Amino acid sequence: MKFTRRGVIQTAAGLAAGAIGSRFGNRPAFAQELKYKPEEGATLRLLRWSPFVKGDEDQWLANTKRFTEATGVEVRVDKESWEDIRPKAAVAANVGSGPDLMLVWFDDPHQYPDKLLDVTELGDYLGGKFGGWYDGPKDYATREGRMVGLPLATIGNAIVYRESWVKEAGFSEFPKDTAGFLELCKALQKNGHPAGFTHGHGVGDGNNYAHWLLWSHGGRMVDESGKVVINSPETMAAVNYAMELYKTFIPGTESWLDVNNNRAFLAGELSVIANGISAYYSAKMNPDKDPKLAEIAKDIRTTNLPIGPIGKSVELYQVTTAVIFKYTKYPNAAQAYLQFMFEQPQMSEWITSSAGYCCQTLKGFADNPVWSADPNNAPYAKASETLRPNGYAGPLGYASAATMADYVLVDMFAKAVTGQATPQEAIEEAEKRANRYYRV
Repeated sequence: MKFTRRGVIQTAAGLAAGAIGSRFGNRPAFAQELKYKPEEGATLRLLRWSPFVKGDEDQWLANTKRFTEATGVEVRVDKESWEDIRPKAAVAANVGSGPDLMLVWFDDPHQYPDKLLDVTELGDYLGGKFGGWYDGPKDYATREGRMVGLPLATIGNAIVYRESWVKEAGFSEFPKDTAGFLELCKALQKNGHPAGFTHGHGVGDGNNYAHWLLWSHGGRMVDESGKVVINSPETMAAVNYAMELYKTFIPGTESWLDVNNNRAFLAGELSVIANGISAYYSAKMNPDKDPKLAEIAKDIRTTNLPIGPIGKSVELYQVTTAVIFKYTKYPNAAQAYLQFMFEQPQMSEWITSSAGYCCQTLKGFADNPVWSADPNNAPYAKASETLRPNGYAGPLGYASAATMADYVLVDMFAKAVTGQATPQEAIEEAEKRANRYYRV
């Protein structure tokens, strides 16, 4: 069975319609509260990331169709791979042409804030109406006190594992600390069921894993002032731990992108990965009724990543932000579109149809029933509330965004675990590369 980045999940029919609570009522919010009048003859083009969850895309397009029916504004929705979103957004911003709106990653808006439409008014309106924004996602979209985008969703990350194989390895429950996790991975490898975590340039999985490795051991890329402090004993401890863990992996993880661990896990080649809810739902929904996939689905459990020597959970989660480029001919139509997509019921239906993949960025949508619909959804429910931004412990800005976009931290771990560099050499190279962007 072939698994692709797009459309791997079929959500249950009618789930969205039946799941919307009464918190905001059933009134047609857009008809009553239209704030921006679209320009005459306006049309829009949105470029978004290709979905892992079919329900996400289906509901997004359905909501877009509703907007067109309500306003007459046609919206063309195009898709690109996750890895291609960042460079295409940067080109559009700097060239001054391309899609009117884009869904971008992490702190990308901080790379070109002067090229983005100020949406503070709309952001304040939505935050005031729906319980406020979670701090982490809002920070990704805020530059010098103004919102240059609307944080749309946080894509959570958690351990996805085969329960029977963990028990066969001698563990009655999944380890909660990094020491126990390493011992589990050694036992799984011995039993022929290796783990696999992305050391390649995966926008989500590669960055999420690398930052967890660093932070769980107390390391930081920069301090509060933005001074690069990656060259530290804590970073060395993280690298040494990563090297031991890598020995238990299936071969090839140093070249993996975001889709690879899904494929290997669902093919039965892996016992443990770190991923969004998509891997589980791919198996659970199983549109082709593959009996092997059905068995995998029954055996899957999820949990938060183990806690390291720092003694608390510290994880990077992938935030996607909707931005409007200043060059658009139709700024009012673009803001009206985003307002509509964030209003109830569109946002509630989209979160539900995303099957736990897209976590709300507005606190008012936190009680969506999708989070209690399946115990495996629980580790993803508070992604927006608990995430640590990638620029930690310094301020978000051009430097944090560029360092992330250049995969400085990901490459540090990859070079060390594969033996391309000694741990100290890998750390010093990361320090040098980060200092190109952080000029204090």
